[in-house]
Amino acid sequence: MASGHDGHMLYAVSALTDAPELTDVPELDVDVHAAVHTNPHEATPYADALDRYIARDPLQLMVPGHGGSDFGISRRLSEFFGERTLRLDVPMLIDDIDLGDDSPLDQALALAADAWGAKRTWFLTNGASQANRTVALAVRGLGENVLSQRSAHSSFSDGVLLAGLTPTFVFPSVDEDNGMAHGVSPAALDTALTAASEAGQSAAAVYIVSPSYFGSVADVRALSEVAHAHGAPLIVDGAWGPHFGFHPALPESPARLGADLVISSTHKLAGSLTQSAMLHLGDGPFAEQLEPLVERAFAMTASTSTSALLRASLDIARHALATGQEAIGQSIDAAQGFRDQLRADDRFSVVSDDFERFEDIVETDLLRVPIDVSAAGVSGHWVRQRLVDAEGIYLEMSTATVVVAVIGAGKAPDLDRVYRALVAAVESPEAEIERAHHARSEAFPALPAPGELRMLPRAGFFAQTEVVPTREAIGRVSADTLAAYPPGIPNVMPGEEITAETVAFLTAVGASPSGYVRGAIDADVAHMRVVVEG
Repeated sequence: MASGHDGHMLYAVSALTDAPELTDVPELDVDVHAAVHTNPHEATPYADALDRYIARDPLQLMVPGHGGSDFGISRRLSEFFGERTLRLDVPMLIDDIDLGDDSPLDQALALAADAWGAKRTWFLTNGASQANRTVALAVRGLGENVLSQRSAHSSFSDGVLLAGLTPTFVFPSVDEDNGMAHGVSPAALDTALTAASEAGQSAAAVYIVSPSYFGSVADVRALSEVAHAHGAPLIVDGAWGPHFGFHPALPESPARLGADLVISSTHKLAGSLTQSAMLHLGDGPFAEQLEPLVERAFAMTASTSTSALLRASLDIARHALATGQEAIGQSIDAAQGFRDQLRADDRFSVVSDDFERFEDIVETDLLRVPIDVSAAGVSGHWVRQRLVDAEGIYLEMSTATVVVAVIGAGKAPDLDRVYRALVAAVESPEAEIERAHHARSEAFPALPAPGELRMLPRAGFFAQTEVVPTREAIGRVSADTLAAYPPGIPNVMPGEEITAETVAFLTAVGASPSGYVRGAIDADVAHMRVVVEG
């Protein structure tokens, strides 16, 4: 292994999953070994290794350039973040941190795999977007065809382009009233996989999203059984569910439900630092095939200057979740109390109370509270901005009718304050102006079906292109991915034909103050980038 600080690490396979007596746990350092024999998750081996490193007061004549000190031009940086942060910001490939066999990093990865019920876990410092690109590259090794939920995150679409995959799609259920895309039912997945096979495009892998942005949870166990019956591994974009499996009132970790790969955006609700995430390999029938493919793909997407701060935050977040069931329960109780307040006020309702009408939804993430504000006569976008401007309260997201509050696992925010702020917003004089404006808003056209895939997405993306007025784009092949919000489903992807229905939908959303089109050249979708013909 290289001795410098610009190389890739080979990460350890978890030895914990199949070892209830922990006899196969890598030997740990003396200061944490006793804790491991009682509860392995009391240990934070990687974070502890960083502590030991800075305790030596090292003189760093290596990268990063701030040298772990407040000397010279690093003074302002140190004042802003604190000198300890600089000292902990160490490079890769350091003895007793991440270098060598059975390193503290290896131990931290093994503990993470055990905590989420995985065969193996990778720590990611480029977010769940890195995981999506990694799995797309990895499953190309199984075949060129992938069946994906159409509302996949744009980073997976990027992975499809990078890997040269041929996609077919299964559509999620959509709450048209609230502009929400949810999940995929096992029946819908089976139908889509059968159709792909009959068309000569048998899927080498399946990609679904659970939970949704709004907290709806799909039947991952049944979906994995359907995928496996068709000879394909199941990839679950569980970015919004990193806390699943750590409290009996929460859904189970997808890796324990048969998912073969799980994207986990640990920073979202599980407490690690922004941009840190994990990728879990399930211990299922495809694990042996997938593991080397993921390892190679990970080497292509990971930084060779991985952040020790982000890695340490993942180690500490795992410890906090695995030992924090009581605190997580208090967060759930607070969220349920908040729901009760909203239900008692006829100006608000809890969207997840109505999830039972969608066949794909089998559970709800109780730490996500989607609030319908339409009975108050105002838009969700207006309410979200009003809370920012008037109260300094930042909600996660909004649609034309809904705002979503996200409560971190084990956190106890002042939700009474949030409820009071919602009431003050809809009772404010400014709300009357918004109500008059909102009443004049026009509904969007029906969600259009995608056009024919006339060339592979990768070919469409890299083709010679030109920008034309949108009306002239009808019948042409798109070079871009365009997704209208709401509901966030890609309406056109590179290589697909642009239809008149798609143009009507996208221009209506672009002209509306309550919607926008991600990927559009201009906000009102006046132009589109298309493949040059002939």
